[in-house]
Amino acid sequence: MSTVAVDGLSSVRNAARLLKVFLSREESLGVSELARRLELGKSTVHRLLTTLAAEGLIEQDRATGGYRLGIVVFELGEAVRVHLDLHAAAGPVLASLREQTGESSQVGVLDGTEVVYVDRLESSQSLRLFTETGRRVPVHCTSSGKVLLAHLPEPDRSALLERLPLTPLTPHTVRDPQVLLAECDKARRRGWAEAVNEREIGVASVAAPVRDVAGTVVASVSIGAPVIRLGAGRRRELGALVAEAGEAISRRLGWSPEAHAPSAPRSLSGLTRES
Repeated sequence: MSTVAVDGLSSVRNAARLLKVFLSREESLGVSELARRLELGKSTVHRLLTTLAAEGLIEQDRATGGYRLGIVVFELGEAVRVHLDLHAAAGPVLASLREQTGESSQVGVLDGTEVVYVDRLESSQSLRLFTETGRRVPVHCTSSGKVLLAHLPEPDRSALLERLPLTPLTPHTVRDPQVLLAECDKARRRGWAEAVNEREIGVASVAAPVRDVAGTVVASVSIGAPVIRLGAGRRRELGALVAEAGEAISRRLGWSPEAHAPSAPRSLSGLTRES
């Protein structure tokens, strides 16, 4: 390994050690105290603080000159909390969805221009798909991706589309941004999205949004299966079911449709609402 690579890894390790010092929950710490605890030179610690401050991970108290954790660390912690809460909220609903449909059910979250499946239950059918938890797929050619894209704030959606390569994975993959936006509009109107032969020939899926307590879409819940079992009529049936599942998971995360819309919510028959 080159000297540059070793030095880089050492810097990352020291930055991580520095952040962990603040687990002591002290209000702020000065350069000298941080250097003492880390057994590093003051100049090294100052460089680390400068770099971390530029990324929002550390901030300086102008009154005392000491340093404390920045808002980005709080945001990262909230992201971890949401994912843990999401797993607990989604589990029973995914189990119910699989039982009702016999098909694979999964939960996905948006990460850049990709969807990451963070929870999944495999189909009980002999002919089924095999998609492991943690798999990443492009946002533009999956029903989950379309749902997540559809519910982004418009500035964020536009920014994502500008850097999104609409790479064709099959002859059916959407390659026109306007077509993709039209599908997103349709997904918002009817409450679910679909993708057929877009990521892989012979595979279809339907997906619906999952909201947090504030009503923000933080994930998608979807069903995937071979196309031979997901014709147009069946997709409409399953679209209604995943929309109900998305609402059920959202309720378990604290969201209430009554608090965000004047109309009465749909029935969630057969899906788990309470923890």
